[in-house]
Amino acid sequence: MSTRQIAIAALLIIAAGVGMWRVLSPSLVFSPVAGPLHERVSAPAAPKVMVKIARVWQERIDQEVGAVGTLAANEAVLIRPEIAGRIQTIHFREGTNVRAGDPLFVLNTDESRAALAQSEAQQELDRQNFERVKEMRQRNLASAQQYDEVSAKLKYSNASVEKERVRLEKLVIRAPFNGVVGLRRVSVGDYVKEGDALVNFEALNPVKLDFKVPEKYAGSIRTGLVVTVSVEAFADRSFKGEIYAIDPRLDEATRTLQIRARIPNENLLLRPGMFTRVRLGLRAMRDANFIPEQALMLKGSNAYVFRVIEGKAALSPVTTGRRRKGSVEILAGLAAGDSVVTDGQTKLRDGMAVATANPDG
Repeated sequence: MSTRQIAIAALLIIAAGVGMWRVLSPSLVFSPVAGPLHERVSAPAAPKVMVKIARVWQERIDQEVGAVGTLAANEAVLIRPEIAGRIQTIHFREGTNVRAGDPLFVLNTDESRAALAQSEAQQELDRQNFERVKEMRQRNLASAQQYDEVSAKLKYSNASVEKERVRLEKLVIRAPFNGVVGLRRVSVGDYVKEGDALVNFEALNPVKLDFKVPEKYAGSIRTGLVVTVSVEAFADRSFKGEIYAIDPRLDEATRTLQIRARIPNENLLLRPGMFTRVRLGLRAMRDANFIPEQALMLKGSNAYVFRVIEGKAALSPVTTGRRRKGSVEILAGLAAGDSVVTDGQTKLRDGMAVATANPDG
């Protein structure tokens, strides 16, 4: 091949290589002014979402145990008659306060009064006979046997009178303590037998609280510890009481310890039988992390927060503990000093850039 042919072939190979290079490198753009641009043009940055944040803070609090319990009356009885009879009068209105000793029911007393009058007449006769024989005995006109007989008969008469008086008193059924009378089950004119249920009677101030805690806390429970109680009927309120009795034996089936507390109930808001949620402080201090309540997001049974890390929102699962007004304890997922979003979560997605309206939290 001649030198001319070799030169033409080389030029053709160079031209083909330049053309292929331009096809395979579309990012290279030639400008008549500035020449080739060797970098791609970047897309504009997404705008930042404005949010408010708060810092996770730490407090020293006492160890707390959660439980569920049931309220019971401080004293409770079902009023029943000791003897049979017909109800003559009822001296209370259902659901009202009654003082100890006030009459609740009076059974018909006609028969008992007649029996008492008969016994008193016999008592008077026996007393007169005793006085005569006693005088004769002092003058040696009556034997010792006669004296003993009239003396015993007088004692028997005295006992009979006392028996009828007690029976008459039992026909008036009285309140055994200060309390609230319930709904009566009988009416005037009903004939009741011994032991029939007439009405329930409850002492409601204070009330008792019965609940159980797991065996592992048995060594920390003692009388005098404060309990905090909430009930569904008053969801925005809490009631405080104090442990006064602990069962010495654990439940073998559940390995739990039965505890009883007493809760003041001056306004009678708490009622026996109510289901309660109990918080028991054990006075064992520990450090706890808290965040504002509005930072918490719930999805089903899981809780999340948006943490702010290097200007971006990070969706983080957390484990919550005790709740207080306006704040929530975080058991896991956050550390003291972390920044969490408290306002603007609805506009956020995981990884989005954020701008903080209150950088100091």
